[in-house]
Amino acid sequence: MSANTVLFDFTIDPSRIGDDSLRADAVKLIRSELERIFSDLKFTYDMHTVDGYFVILSENKILITIRFYNQGLITINIEYYLEDAEESKLNFDTSKRLENTLAKKLKVLNGQILPPIKRGNLPRYFPSSDERIIEYDIDKILFEERSEYQKIQIVHSKTLGNMLILDELQNIADVDLIYTETLMQRGIENYKGKEICILGGGDGALLYELLKEEPKYVVMLEIDELVMQACNKYMNSICGDVLEKRKGDNYEIIVGDCMDYMKRFIQQERKFDYVFGDLTDIPISETPTGEIWDFIRSILEHSFKILKPDGKFLTHGNGSSCPESLRMYEDQLKLLKPPVKFTTAKAFVPSFMEEWVFYQVSLA
Repeated sequence: MSANTVLFDFTIDPSRIGDDSLRADAVKLIRSELERIFSDLKFTYDMHTVDGYFVILSENKILITIRFYNQGLITINIEYYLEDAEESKLNFDTSKRLENTLAKKLKVLNGQILPPIKRGNLPRYFPSSDERIIEYDIDKILFEERSEYQKIQIVHSKTLGNMLILDELQNIADVDLIYTETLMQRGIENYKGKEICILGGGDGALLYELLKEEPKYVVMLEIDELVMQACNKYMNSICGDVLEKRKGDNYEIIVGDCMDYMKRFIQQERKFDYVFGDLTDIPISETPTGEIWDFIRSILEHSFKILKPDGKFLTHGNGSSCPESLRMYEDQLKLLKPPVKFTTAKAFVPSFMEEWVFYQVSLA
């Protein structure tokens, strides 16, 4: 079951919006065409507004809003509710034909129809890195709970497999090995016999792949126990059994705040060959200020205090479509003391449906 919203947008000469007679003709024409699909439409309400005029039409289970903006925009929003087995009177093909008919009869400058937006019992939409809406073919929710730190969902996609969603943001899916391999620079970095610290990494994918490289020891610091429990049950294709065992001959998972443990490592003078920042992505913001940016700077500063002189800090950045935020992150790297140098790598991540940027940082 879902509530469906179909959106039509038309741009016309603004003078036609301000003319009462022309606007009335447009309403009559739009209603006439809609009644070919919804035969029992009733005129429910209309009102003049500061920026234009709007009309509400309704039928059983259907609400239609037609809005005229003085600037020359007409929007038509059609909302209706469907049970699972019920067929819509307004599928995408029907909508395209309706848009084409209205565009011709209204003599618009341009028009557009969007496929139905489905809202209800399944999450279907998640944002891209630059906050564009992406629709996924999700057919079931496998897990949904809220921990002390975040909302955790694991959903199933017909094409991507199981996906981990944290606070409404897509994190990793069964098909996303390329994400982990690019983060760890598989085939470029040599992890054999090395000591490694993972900050975050609660889905277990990075730890699982690193252990295949025969490291000396890996310690993973993850704050959210519930994320690991969920991934252990539903994301085995990417994490194997490492979240089940929690400790092996050459690895250990510690549940706690990574900042607290890094401070302990600094006091103990414990050093690593590699530190992975598998935590929050680079924020999308106008300036590098705020709580998340402060957290990122603190992570960078503490990470280099537990790295060996020839060690590396590796982390994920954000989408290639966010160059301003990536530049601000690189500006923060340039402010680090002692100075560092960095390289980047890119990969198209299937479940993100976009190219992602990864950073490799070492002392200059």
